[in-house]
Amino acid sequence: MGRAYQNRKVSMAKTSDAKAKVYSKYGREIYVSAKSGGVDPAGNLALRGLIERAKKDQVPTHVIEKAIDKAKGGGGEDFAPARYEGYGPGGCMVIVDCLTDNPNRTFGDVRQCFTKTKCKIGTQGTVSHMFDHAAILAFKNTDEDAVLDGLLSADVDVTDIESDDGKVTVFTPQADYFKAKQALLDAFGEIDFEVDEIQFLPKSVAPISGDDIALFEKFLDMLSDLDDVQNVYHDAEF
Repeated sequence: MGRAYQNRKVSMAKTSDAKAKVYSKYGREIYVSAKSGGVDPAGNLALRGLIERAKKDQVPTHVIEKAIDKAKGGGGEDFAPARYEGYGPGGCMVIVDCLTDNPNRTFGDVRQCFTKTKCKIGTQGTVSHMFDHAAILAFKNTDEDAVLDGLLSADVDVTDIESDDGKVTVFTPQADYFKAKQALLDAFGEIDFEVDEIQFLPKSVAPISGDDIALFEKFLDMLSDLDDVQNVYHDAEF
């Protein structure tokens, strides 16, 4: 599993050219997290992680606060998650995660990205069974054993743990995200997480080459232009 996770996820918030799109994508995700899990980051670990990640990506404080204030009001858009799966150039597998207030529009837009790049969109479950839905927490620490002990004592299911260059990276099932993060905070106090995300990690890789690489890059660019797309996961290896 390991270090390859960084190459298997394309964050739309980080690859978009326009800063306005970066702010919009984070604002939408923060709004949804705050509305569903509470506006206090101390009691909503998912929101806390989002805010920390947004700040690292230089999202202004006023954008973050505006999204939280909107959630406090209880009104606003009714965004819901939507996930699309299919096959990209060279037969690679792709998962597209969205937040949308109009599922019909979003499905049409995403499907167009697939069809215009000779890709094939499938039904739910088409490729996701070939990915692990994992929580990833990485932070500066040199004692892998102490980290593992802290997690196991809190009954966290640790699927993998790595220690490299003064940083420990923990992998757990998505369902154990909150338990794992709280266990680490309880064991080590305040932590500046370098990675604090839930991702789809491919169980294997699909090498692509030649014209498929250019087509795949076009496919990703088209998806990044869609406001509803939050993240894209794949198993392609160039």
